[in-house]
Amino acid sequence: MTKAPRKRAAPRATPRSGSGTGSGTGTSTGTSPRTRRSEASRQAILSAAFDLVGEVGYAKLSIEAIAARAGVGKQTIYRWWPSKGAVLFDAFLPVTEGPDGPRTEGDAAPGALPDTGDIEADLKRVLRKTVDELNDPRYDGPMRALTSEILHDPELAATYTERLDRPMKELKKTRLRAAQEAGQLAADIDLDAAADLVWGPLLSRWLLRSGPLTHAYADQLVHTALNGLRP
Repeated sequence: MTKAPRKRAAPRATPRSGSGTGSGTGTSTGTSPRTRRSEASRQAILSAAFDLVGEVGYAKLSIEAIAARAGVGKQTIYRWWPSKGAVLFDAFLPVTEGPDGPRTEGDAAPGALPDTGDIEADLKRVLRKTVDELNDPRYDGPMRALTSEILHDPELAATYTERLDRPMKELKKTRLRAAQEAGQLAADIDLDAAADLVWGPLLSRWLLRSGPLTHAYADQLVHTALNGLRP
């Protein structure tokens, strides 16, 4: 099942240490023309990287190709990112702004998991949306490319952990903790292990292509995680 790609928010790149992107003419209350041009260039670079990796794959993706597609020079890219993997990471971030996608009415905060008071229903909703995203060909390629690069680039792996994996893990634990406090989960469970138990098998099946990713499989994961393996 393929869903229509949702509109990606304008990504914001983090300048490399010591690069200095400001013109010195802006103020804290306004945005200079040079700053606006820089932001437009960053957005063009990130969009180009995301689109190109889907077209040619990560192995053939290059800084030169990204620069040409974005209409900027290579040094503009290197001023903000050290590698094509780092560019792709920032391009990919808007896709994963929250584990349940865009906010919906009643969400406690941007990216927060839904909390209707029914932990099983809420987790099924989240995992079903995750299944839809992982099955979307527009996102599958970039996600696999990014995963592969993280395995070979320690610096990128550390960035991934700090900026994406750890914050998302905390969102998951926050929802599980609320269920724990409501008496829906055992008081002595380890929330880190619980989060891995719910989401880990889904991501493993996607990464290894070891079986179909379906809503039924997502529901079964939630049921098994919450009810345990004992008779």
